[in-house]
Formats: sequence, structure tokens, C-alpha cells
Amino acid sequence: MADLQIINVSKSYGAVEVLRDINLSIASGEFVVFVGPSGCGKSTLLRMISGLEEAPVGEIRLDGKVVNRVDPAKRGVAMVFQSYALYPHMTAFQNMAFSLTMAREPKAVIKEKVGRAAAILRLEKLLERRPGELSGGQKQRVAIGRAIVREPKVFLFDEPLSNLDTELRVQMRAELIQLHAKLGTTMIYVTHDQVEAMTLADKMVVMNGGIIQQHGTPLGLYDDPDNKFVAGFIGSPKMNFIKAKVEAVRADAIVLSDLGGRSRLELPFRNFDTAIREVELGVRTEHIDIAQDARATDILAARVAFVEELGDVTFIHTDLPTGERLVVRSSKARHKGSPECFVKLDPAGVLLFGTNGERIRSA
Repeated sequence: MADLQIINVSKSYGAVEVLRDINLSIASGEFVVFVGPSGCGKSTLLRMISGLEEAPVGEIRLDGKVVNRVDPAKRGVAMVFQSYALYPHMTAFQNMAFSLTMAREPKAVIKEKVGRAAAILRLEKLLERRPGELSGGQKQRVAIGRAIVREPKVFLFDEPLSNLDTELRVQMRAELIQLHAKLGTTMIYVTHDQVEAMTLADKMVVMNGGIIQQHGTPLGLYDDPDNKFVAGFIGSPKMNFIKAKVEAVRADAIVLSDLGGRSRLELPFRNFDTAIREVELGVRTEHIDIAQDARATDILAARVAFVEELGDVTFIHTDLPTGERLVVRSSKARHKGSPECFVKLDPAGVLLFGTNGERIRSA
């Protein structure tokens, strides 16, 4: 196992800045997931850790040692790619043993290491098969086994499940969690799928535009995002956002108006900045309900656009008069009849964001 520090790392391709001032500490044995939209820099950062990309600015330290100029093969890391990259003419055993064979390890050592990795990955009965005789999930396990036999300090995964169908992705996620529990090795995983990230990670690192927006535990980021990007990226369905004006500020509360066009809402809030006149509310689907009493001042008139009935849960997609979309999560409601409805926000579940997208926090 090994700890990793990324210190003031930046990267550009000509005039295009890909990463800017990245600082991150990864503890020994952590399962860390880099997540963000395509082009945010997450794969580039992973490749810089592996040594496949140069880190021209800043330092990457593995167990306290600067590895910027250390050859990739000597860094003590092993990478699993999106493509399986297996040799089609070799058996699963030969593919897993390839790096050991090239290093001229004794045959007994190779057999022992491959056998141990195969047992961990439940590949013992498949070692004599070639890639063409394996399923997608089995091929990916062989690719992971090829990394395991190197006994690296850090495992690096670059979207390894992207080529699998939905059922296999779910199965492989479970297997990766179990693999981490067995090995206890530091693992860094890249994905654009926030559900995958939340399932796997001890620590999530949310990136956008070459910058780390926020990092922390999956539930920590879900419940307590620092900005609108993180709030909207984490969660499925994503967080709802509604624009509002600040009507009044008191010592322990604020009154917002023009929600959805005309409604008012009072929120508990201490030491609100009186200079702020416009905000955006963020509220998760579970903190919105279909209202029964339309007379209250904090009720928003809406119109049902469509309903997703998924068995154990229903998502009611509603549109406000302003055109803003609100998704309501319910385990009971089955909206029938008129598309006209009323929705109610739970004040305790409402977050506030400034016009710059940054979180406004209560003192």
C-alpha cells in the first residue's frame, strides 16, 4: 500500500489548459474516484500519476518520493484501461503472466502469483481460454488480474467498465469493492458515471474544467456540496434549481419571493449577507412533495410534464410557470387526472447558491 500526494500540478497542451493547480492527498488503502464530465481532466491526471503523461508543473509524490521523472514501470503502479488490451493469441494465464514473463521471473513464481490472482478473481477454470472464448466481464477480470500479479503499490483504473452492459457493470462494481476489501491496496478510479463513483468510492474527487471542484465522501458531497456544479452533478435525478429574489432578511431567517413566478418561502438562515438580492435554491427530489393544500403561501403552482413509475419509486416531472423543471420523488404518489398540481418544498432540505454558483452557507 502507498499514500499519494499531488502538489500544485498543472498541465497544458499549447494554449489549452487541461489541469490547473491540482492539490490532493490520497491515504494508503483508500479507494478514490475521479469523477466529472468528459474533458474535465480526470484521465489526464490519472495518466500523469502513472507516468504515461508528463507532469511539467508541480509534484507527484508516492510514499513521500517525488516520481515525476521516474519511469512508469518503476513507479510501483499498475493501470487497467477501458479497453481490455489482451493479446488474442495468448491464454488468460499467459496474458496475466505477461509482465512477469518479460521480467524473467521464475516459472514457479509466475504460477504462484497468477494462481493467487486467479483465485481472487474467480478465474481458475478459465486460465486456458483465449480472450475470444471469454465474456466481457471475464476479459475485464483477466485485465485486472494482469495488474494484480505485479503487486503494485497503487492500482489505477481508467473507466474500466465502460464497454460492459448494464448488468455486467453492476456485477463488476460489486467485484471491485470486494477486491479492494481483500487487497487493501490504494486504488484510483476514473469515471464520468456519478452513480458508479458513489457506489465505489471512499473518497470522491469531483472535477470540472481542469479544476477539483470538491472532494470528500460520496454522501458528504451529496448532502453538502460547495457549489452548484457539484450539487447538480451528484445525484440521480440531479438536484432541482429555482431562481428567487431576497425579499426580507432577519437575524435567523430570510424571506424569498418570486419562486416559480410568484410564491414566497421563509427559510431558517443566520447572518445572511443583506447585499445579496438574488439567489438560486437547490433542492433534492426527496425534499419536494405534491401538496394537498394549495392555499399556503409557500406552495408553488406547477404542471405535470410526465411521470416515471419505476415500481418502488415514482418521479413526477413538473414545470413551473417560469419554465423551471422540478422533479418530485415519491414512494406512494401516483399522480392521475389533471396535469395541474401544487408542490411544496421542505425548508430544511433547501440549499442556497449565489449567482456565481457558489454555496451560500448559514452561520
